[in-house]
Amino acid sequence: MKEKIRTALCSYGTSGRYFHAPFLQLHSSFDLVGAWERSSNLIQQDYPHLKSYDSFEELISDDIDLVIVNTPTSSHYEFAKEALMNDKHIIVEKAFTTSVGEASALQFLAEQQEKKLAIYHNRRWDSDFLTVKKIIDDGLLGDIYEVEFRFEKFNKELSKKQHKESHGPGAGIVYDLGPHLIDQALCLFGMPNKIFANLRMIRPKTKVDDDFEIVLYYNNLRVRLKASYMIHETVAAYQIHGKNGSFIKNRSDKQEQLLREGKKPNLTNWAAENKEDYGTLKYSKGEKLIDEKIKSVNGNYYHFFDAMYQSIIYNTIEPITATDGLNCMKIIEAVFESNKQEKIIVL
Repeated sequence: MKEKIRTALCSYGTSGRYFHAPFLQLHSSFDLVGAWERSSNLIQQDYPHLKSYDSFEELISDDIDLVIVNTPTSSHYEFAKEALMNDKHIIVEKAFTTSVGEASALQFLAEQQEKKLAIYHNRRWDSDFLTVKKIIDDGLLGDIYEVEFRFEKFNKELSKKQHKESHGPGAGIVYDLGPHLIDQALCLFGMPNKIFANLRMIRPKTKVDDDFEIVLYYNNLRVRLKASYMIHETVAAYQIHGKNGSFIKNRSDKQEQLLREGKKPNLTNWAAENKEDYGTLKYSKGEKLIDEKIKSVNGNYYHFFDAMYQSIIYNTIEPITATDGLNCMKIIEAVFESNKQEKIIVL
């Protein structure tokens, strides 16, 4: 058995610097070797002993066990395929790919190569989502019939990252924030029967969609997913309504904020929420109406990487499987088809 999983990043921008490297460094069974950097050696400013690869070919030619494909979405298929063909396990950032066809092909190739393929839907390990999941799993709300998840920001200026604002595969809010909301919905409720979606372009001079509403239809449940770059005042990001009660929760996970401030994650008191961010639970208990604040479950992206370690070393299931990623892509394709046809799409 290998002592450590030698790992390399395909880029060291926002995701590499904040969402991957700190947790790989925290986990004693990963050895972060370096990152592919096109124009600078930023990784060596944070970790002087690590490598800065000049090319992807140099990276995959190195003694690497695991490649993290965290480049723009439009390049995920190309780099993930090349890494698998070079006998590497892979983690692919969200969105998995730009199409169902690409996702299915990578899943098939990983099975052929007998390599692990996981999708980095890190928001499953946010404190707010974990708290929502616990409330639903505990069954206090009864049968769930109405759910709304929202992910909203305000920034009318276009991103300086050209791949995010240029009309083309993998661009726009559906590929950016959409996978977070879609994956959380599928994690809790599975695949829907039908879908309706409406996409808009609101920011001045935008070339890509920057606002959406998606409705997922289940037998006795309706799930609304909303995201926008143009919301000044956000409302509760999680609204769960059951026949016995409701749970309302803000988007209040602190991990990204702390990571951007340069804080290093740990395994004891990482990113605990403040009391004012606790969700509100109202439900019936006999003849009584219970109204209480619920302490948030602590989130920690470390657990994704620990599950990936277990998957590679002990051949357990990946933390987010290729099938999970493929299902997310099926929803995304249906979103665009629904918006185009202006009608409900049966899955």
